[in-house]
Amino acid sequence: MALPNKNPDKLTNLELSIQISLSGLSFSILQKETHTISVLKYVDFNKKLTPLELLDAFKNVFNTEAALQESFTNICVIHDNELSTLVPKPLFQEDNLADYLKFNSKILKSDFITYDDIVLNDSVNVYVPYININNFIYEKFGSFIFKHVSTVLIEEILLIEKNTNTPKVYLNVNKNHFEIIVTEKGKLLLYNTFEYTTKEDFIYYVLFTAEQLKLNPETLNLVFIGDVHKTDDLYQMAYKYIRNINFGSRNDSYTYLENPKYDYSDFTLIKSF
Repeated sequence: MALPNKNPDKLTNLELSIQISLSGLSFSILQKETHTISVLKYVDFNKKLTPLELLDAFKNVFNTEAALQESFTNICVIHDNELSTLVPKPLFQEDNLADYLKFNSKILKSDFITYDDIVLNDSVNVYVPYININNFIYEKFGSFIFKHVSTVLIEEILLIEKNTNTPKVYLNVNKNHFEIIVTEKGKLLLYNTFEYTTKEDFIYYVLFTAEQLKLNPETLNLVFIGDVHKTDDLYQMAYKYIRNINFGSRNDSYTYLENPKYDYSDFTLIKSF
């Protein structure tokens, strides 16, 4: 989804990617000419904010971070929330956006609803962006692109798995929630997102998903991406039940002035460039 450019003559070689949720944000800056990611920053809000509180926190970041005072050629905002649903392209009708969402998401009449096309999956991702964040970015910078986090995940993982026949279960782990993407023979079997508090919550959702898809924990292939490591409780808990566990990779060729935690962390943020 793109908004029109208010400053078409103002060009730089910097691109900005921002991922925003109610509990925190991250942003990255790419120096396009040198293929270098010069800034990679995380801001934890320490609690789950309301959308109004989110805007105040977001403005504070932009007012205090020197790196965000630059001009950018391209900006991408990734909206990270649970307010999304996939609709097969042949069944999609733009007039029915609210109807698609209301069955599995709590939405308000005042919510702005939009969608992303996912060409590789022949589907449409219907979602609620943080419209106050979009308005702020537009007033400050003009033109930008915005997507839902699941759009980036699904597109990139389908590209990675396009020639793989066996089922793969990807877990994109964040501090208080994770996304699960299941593919087989290059097709998407399932996407969902779950909030968790404990490692027991986490493994329950993973095993429940596997059961629903009739995947055997003894033989399924699980791939971790995001903020997780072998020493973490989530990994240790998963390994009690699932034997084939690997870590994914962004497979990017950027030079980094500030290295990501792992080769598989910041997956959606960096893949949005």
